[in-house]
Amino acid sequence: MENVRLLKLFVTFFKIGLFTIGGGYAMIPLIERDIVERNSWIDKKGFVDLLAVAQAAPGVFAVNISTFIGHNLRGLRGAVAAAVGCVAPSVMIILAIALFFNRFREYEIVNNIFLGLRPAVVALIAAPVFSVAKSARINRTNVWIPVLSALLIVTFGVSPVYVIMVAIVGGVLWGHIQERRGM
Repeated sequence: MENVRLLKLFVTFFKIGLFTIGGGYAMIPLIERDIVERNSWIDKKGFVDLLAVAQAAPGVFAVNISTFIGHNLRGLRGAVAAAVGCVAPSVMIILAIALFFNRFREYEIVNNIFLGLRPAVVALIAAPVFSVAKSARINRTNVWIPVLSALLIVTFGVSPVYVIMVAIVGGVLWGHIQERRGM
């Protein structure tokens, strides 16, 4: 593991937080580009594993993923640097909006800006799905698992916690079956 400077870690996540509209999931392509591709701090498999842990952990996804990556690179100090870097732009922007939004919200251009941003945010959230699916080796034979999981959550209101628990049990059982076949 490269000895990543704390300031560089902070600045990297600050930029990601500053230029991400749409929340934590919209950050995934930016994080992947900067952390995996540009700086090679974590490999693709490790990144996908950290995504899974960040999703499963309680709390805000963006803070979770930045904290886990920072910790993976530099321990506790790295976790703090990455998390603060990730959150600082949002706090600054929210404060600015709180101070000035009431003055501008009646303007049609402001409403049109937010109307135009909505589809872009959906695309930013959807794009990582394909990248993560490829890394997680989702193919024609197992695509039914994420599709069924999404349908259970969205259509039937099944808690993601139950889906994760079933996936863990299924993964352990599948691994056990594969191990026995190899004997």
